[in-house]
Amino acid sequence: MEIALVTADAEIRRCFPVMVQLRTALSEEEFVRRIRQQHPDGYRLACLEDGGNIMSVAGFRIGGTLSHGKRMYVDDLVTDVRHQARGYGGQLFGWLIRHATAEGCAELHLDSGVQRFDAHRFYLKHGMHIIAHHFSLGLDRQP
Repeated sequence: MEIALVTADAEIRRCFPVMVQLRTALSEEEFVRRIRQQHPDGYRLACLEDGGNIMSVAGFRIGGTLSHGKRMYVDDLVTDVRHQARGYGGQLFGWLIRHATAEGCAELHLDSGVQRFDAHRFYLKHGMHIIAHHFSLGLDRQP
C-alpha cells in the first residue's frame, strides 16, 4: 500500500474512477482540468494505491484563516465503494493528519453533505467534531 501526492495528468486520470463516485457530475476531462485550475490556489490531490489499484482519493488545500490560523481543508475524500470498510479511508485520513501536522497546520477541516450519514460516522469515529453549519447561496438564484 502506498499513499502519494498526484501531480501528472496520467496520475490524475487514474484517480477519476474513484473521485467520480463522490463528484458524480464530472467528466474525466473536466476532472483533470479542474484539478489543474485549482492547483495555483493550493489544491493538492493524494491517493492511496494498493495492488496497482487506486482505493482512496483526497483533495485538500493548506491555507490560513483569521478564525483558525493555518489549517488543512479537505475538499474531497472518497474510497472506492467496492473497497469500503477495509481501512483504506482511515489510512488516507491518517496520512492527511500527518501531512497537515508536518506542514505546521493547527487544524484539519472539511464539510460533508447533510445526507452522507456513513461519512459522518467515519469522521466522528476518527476524532472529528461538528463545529459549524455551512451555508451557501447560488448567485444565479438570488432573491
